[in-house]
Amino acid sequence: METKTIKGMGSALITPFKEDDSVDDVKLEELTELQISGGADFIVAIGTTAESPTLTIEEQDNIIKIIKAVNKGRIPLVVGVCGNGTNKIIHRIKTMDKEGIDALLCVCPYYNKPTQEGLYRHFKAVSEASPLPIILYNIPARAAVNMLPETTLRIARECRNIIGIKEASGIVSQIDMIIKQRDPDFIVLSGDDTITYPLIAMGADGVISVIGNAFPERFSTMVRLARQGDMAAALPIHHLFKELYPLLFVEGNPSGIKTAMKHMGIINGRLRLPLIPMTDEGSAKMADALRVIMEQLSR
Repeated sequence: METKTIKGMGSALITPFKEDDSVDDVKLEELTELQISGGADFIVAIGTTAESPTLTIEEQDNIIKIIKAVNKGRIPLVVGVCGNGTNKIIHRIKTMDKEGIDALLCVCPYYNKPTQEGLYRHFKAVSEASPLPIILYNIPARAAVNMLPETTLRIARECRNIIGIKEASGIVSQIDMIIKQRDPDFIVLSGDDTITYPLIAMGADGVISVIGNAFPERFSTMVRLARQGDMAAALPIHHLFKELYPLLFVEGNPSGIKTAMKHMGIINGRLRLPLIPMTDEGSAKMADALRVIMEQLSR
């Protein structure tokens, strides 16, 4: 695999559920094809947006199998292997079916709050155990630890199969430092749709997106134009979603995107506990924002 292909707009694919709380395999096939035909540059499976903490290993394996069968290698597939125990992550990597997977997405260990040295040693051990490229995932709001730029850069330079980072700290100065000081082949992906446009202007390589689930064609076009340097053409698309961005996260992810996609008639919007649907008030605001977007798109 050429690691340079994991750039642009990659959607963090949701997991659709039936009313009986089981994974909806048929709908998952449809959503996977929606991303590919909509112009997504790569797919991310079993991430936070997929409600991965609520999925059994058997369900995860089945989801990956379905996505691979639909994709048929057309675009790169990144799979989340997340956890807070180093040995557990290594065991999962060693025992999972890695055929057809192009890279792994590994989050900073959550809850146990390692030091920066602990983060370095964790990812070094995971790197040594993985035959696949790895993308780091820094999300301090969920992990309760922020991987500092110097730690990210140290890992990137010492672990050659760690090819990039999904940076979801929201700290623009921190992300800018990584972009400025990285080696040329180290990929920096935004973990936040809201600031993807300015981050690409600063040199980021793309985004692992939530909004791409609902608007793969529009958001991938925005990212593509921005990466080509046509910021003027990309800006109206960025502004098109300015009211929607905060609504996707105000009551939690993927509650927001699943509510949006329910309003759009794409899915039923079902989530697994402990996540619950948006409140009536939040859902109404989402419907209003989507109505404005659709009106603008129809002009």
